[in-house]
Formats: sequence, C-alpha cells, structure tokens
Amino acid sequence: MTTLRTMTPADAADVLAIYAEGIATGHASFESAAPDWVHFDDSKLAAPRLVALDADGAVTGWAALSPVSSRCVYGGVGEVSVYVAEAARGQGLGRTLLQALIEASEAEGLWTLTAGIFAENTASIRLHEQCGFERLGVRRGLGKMGHGPMAGQWRDVVQMERRSDLVGVD
Repeated sequence: MTTLRTMTPADAADVLAIYAEGIATGHASFESAAPDWVHFDDSKLAAPRLVALDADGAVTGWAALSPVSSRCVYGGVGEVSVYVAEAARGQGLGRTLLQALIEASEAEGLWTLTAGIFAENTASIRLHEQCGFERLGVRRGLGKMGHGPMAGQWRDVVQMERRSDLVGVD
C-alpha cells in the first residue's frame, strides 16, 4: 500500500538517492549527479512537493515542480519531475505520483504543467500521455549527454504540456 504526503527536508537523503538512481539510467536528466539538498530545494516550487511511502514508511518515489521562468506571467506554469525508486518501478507508482501532483498543482492555482522527456524514455512519455499531457514537439539535439549509456550523444527531448480545466484560464 502506498501513502503520499508532502515532502519535507527530513526526506532529503531518500529523495536525492532516488534522483541519483534515475540519473544513473542515463534517460532521466542531463544532470550527471544529484545536487545537494540546498540546490535541489532552491530549484523547486515550494508546493506541491510529494513523496510516496511504502507500507514500512520508506520513501519510494517523489514528485515536484520547478518554475519555468522567473517572470511573473509564468507563475502558474511548472515543470514536472517524477522519480520512482528502482525497486518500486513498474508498479504504477509514477502514475499515482503524477496524478496527485496534477491535483495538488491545480489546488495551488497552476494552469499549465510542462515536461521535457528524452525521446528514448517511452515509459515516461506514455505515463504523461495517460495523465492528460499532450506532445507539443521535439527539441532535436537539445543537449549533449555527459554520462550514462548515451554519453557523448546529442539528445532529443519531447516537450509535453497539460493545461488545467479547473483553473480559470480562458
């Protein structure tokens, strides 16, 4: 049984370890290593931030939003991050986290969620589509990978977006 709750600084070690597992796959981020907690914390919106807990209370995944711009007009737009511990993958936890993040973002007044996903990460693309995200296009050769199985290769990133029906945007 999975429980979701708000992420706190006490979750830092677990959250960063799960992030590092995702980075190690070479299909989750251009970052080559998880940052320290201060950098991670500063890079995310204050809310929503969620962690998933297994029956024993261990953190098995997390979801958070990053701002897309410092300009005030983009205050209702967030970039999605969802990471699941290697041992918990393939059990629907990513969907549980993403759906909860969507609901929590709408409660916070966000009207658009974005995601940039490596083209090879078809499971993440499919997950986002199942949760109402649309493909906007592909940014070809957006960056050169510095680690993982595709080190040295230019990576294509699929841009996805979900507009809220609940937040009053005409």
